[in-house]
Amino acid sequence: MEPTDLFETEARRCGYRLVAGLDEAGRGPLAGPVVAAAVILPRRCQLAGLNDSKQLTEMERERLYDEIRQRAVGIGVGQASEREIDAMNILEATRLAMCRAIQALPAMPDYLLLDAIELSAVSLPQRAIIKGDTLSMSIASASVIAKVTRDRLMGDYHRQYPQYNFQAHKGYGTAEHLRMLAEHGPCAIHRRSFRPVCEAVLAAEQAVK
Repeated sequence: MEPTDLFETEARRCGYRLVAGLDEAGRGPLAGPVVAAAVILPRRCQLAGLNDSKQLTEMERERLYDEIRQRAVGIGVGQASEREIDAMNILEATRLAMCRAIQALPAMPDYLLLDAIELSAVSLPQRAIIKGDTLSMSIASASVIAKVTRDRLMGDYHRQYPQYNFQAHKGYGTAEHLRMLAEHGPCAIHRRSFRPVCEAVLAAEQAVK
């Protein structure tokens, strides 16, 4: 079952005009930023094949990314760096990235739909929906925008740090990534507060001693 505009329609019936869906990509990886997107879709928007980005192939995400960018009323993207993640924890960094995504929208929304997260720092009416990226069209669209944006960023980092093969695993803790981390130690975009990276740092320090 694909996401629908049920939640967006309910919000509009209550008088809200610009309903933004928000989601993020990159909470779990050991490297790179967390990226959030905010998407405002037009009424009665149809996006064939739309779903939570994790349920889609890379080709499907790329196609939907282009279609969403063409059809959305507004799109905003924000991110929080690995340093910010280490300083404040991944949940708070995710909220920061979402706030930045809202600020990047061309027009301020008057209602927010979020995937199982609340933004207490934002004084806008909002609704957190469990598994919202599989239920709400605007949240699912934000999921796709965030995922494709982050994957492209990790492709850029792959060219800077080819020894980690970020292009393949996007910074997630795969067996290959852990092997590369043990071999080369962490680079500038690794999240020092995440246990495997912390352990690699300690191992590198002990090796020097």
